[in-house]
Amino acid sequence: MKLLFPFLTWLLPAAISAPLAPVDSPRPAGPSYPWLAKPGAAAQALAARFPAPGGCRRVAVAPGSWGEWLRYLPLKPAGTKARLYNGALKNRQEVVAAVADIDVGTQDLQQCADAVIRLRAEYLFSHDPNKVHFHLTTGYDFWFSDFVAGKTFRVAKEEVLPANRPAEPATHAALGRYLIPTFGYAGTLSLSRELQAKPLAAIQPGDVLIHGGAPGHAVLVVDVAENATTHQKYLLLAQSYMPAQNIHVLRNVDAPALGAWFAVPGPAEAEFDTPEWTFGRQELGRFE
Repeated sequence: MKLLFPFLTWLLPAAISAPLAPVDSPRPAGPSYPWLAKPGAAAQALAARFPAPGGCRRVAVAPGSWGEWLRYLPLKPAGTKARLYNGALKNRQEVVAAVADIDVGTQDLQQCADAVIRLRAEYLFSHDPNKVHFHLTTGYDFWFSDFVAGKTFRVAKEEVLPANRPAEPATHAALGRYLIPTFGYAGTLSLSRELQAKPLAAIQPGDVLIHGGAPGHAVLVVDVAENATTHQKYLLLAQSYMPAQNIHVLRNVDAPALGAWFAVPGPAEAEFDTPEWTFGRQELGRFE
């Protein structure tokens, strides 16, 4: 992942009570994807492109939840190749099952943890921009509401210091400006500290497989299905990688019959293999 401080100095401009949504239902009207000029086609939503494995149903998610929002994430047309921030092709296209319909930017910033941060920020922004915040690797809590109010930070050596910037409305364009320094100074280590550890058996949409470090990696659980008879759970996983690249749904190259679905390892298995990283079974976290 990125170094903690790529530049020595840089001054930078209610509890759920609603009933659960039916599983395997058409895309609801609620989820909003604010980076899109217009809603994507329902047929290009994640849930439409990736039916649950045979004998399984998608787990229930609450209306308006992070899990529901990810379940209907808009995708680019089938066959779209994953590209790096500079337009070059990702070097392992065989691990790409689909490409999310969201930009990667023009800098080498939106890598693995940053992709999780980006999607989480977009989800929170679509509900309440005042809830968008992430911790930097130093522990500094960087709020979008502070950023648009004219409060940011600068870095001197390895110390984060307060700084001012012009105030601006809390627009989606402002969110993009907020995310640039967030990507630069947050990463797998800070994100792993921000998440609540959860057992793999309790995995749900929106959880994150994460190894915090340098290098580290993060893969987002974008959907979960379960076999009603065996109770085996299956996951759809999405990631970015290094260099920064399109967020993409992973293909299960080790079990091609499952397509893009991954079986959750049983309790006797110590690791969870994904195409470009192996996680320990304890490396699962959840946003509060």
